[in-house]
Amino acid sequence: MIVIVGSPAWRSAVPPGPAGRACGIALAAAARGARVELVGRVGEDAAGEALLIALARAGVGHATVLRDPTRPTLVVDPPPAAPDDDGSSPVGEPVPSRRAAARTASSAGARLEGADVDLAVRYLEPSGVLVVTEDAPAEALAAAVSAAGYAQMQLVVLLPPVREAPGAVPAGLPEDATVLSVPSPDEGDAGAFEAIVAAYAATLDAGAPPAEAFAAAQGATGWETSPAD
Repeated sequence: MIVIVGSPAWRSAVPPGPAGRACGIALAAAARGARVELVGRVGEDAAGEALLIALARAGVGHATVLRDPTRPTLVVDPPPAAPDDDGSSPVGEPVPSRRAAARTASSAGARLEGADVDLAVRYLEPSGVLVVTEDAPAEALAAAVSAAGYAQMQLVVLLPPVREAPGAVPAGLPEDATVLSVPSPDEGDAGAFEAIVAAYAATLDAGAPPAEAFAAAQGATGWETSPAD
């Protein structure tokens, strides 16, 4: 089983659908035939209901996605129109960067807690791979590290882009954890990265050793590791 901890989101653009790093990896892993469970929170709203239905139709388990009546589901709107060279919109108004918009949206969504992760892993009693996305709160990551230990799962931790947090590897990760930095919005295709992580997790879950699974996931993509990986 592949368990993915992160912040599920809903894309409001046409066509609407699941969004965010956790959903992207979960969908890609399920498409490969892997058994996938998502751990996160959504609001008790229409977007949250639509998100859970879409995940179920794609074969992604969501028994451990909690409904939070106090916070809305994270909704990802289409990016604003491209700014002019001076950083302004065509009508002269400043346009926020995608990174700033993502931070604002994340802070408004339902927030995962460490206890949620611990409860989810104990409920699922999984074996296999535990993936923690870069948007998971620090307390959720700490709980995932502990859960991976007692459940004897391979841990995969995603970190923010290197240019945003150079060398910021959390303390306390097990020696056999896989740590990957996600690409910046202007550095690469997020969907391609999520597909690689999904392929790596699925191959690990099938019993391959990490080095073999990583090589298989890279395939012919030309994706290269950084010296810290």
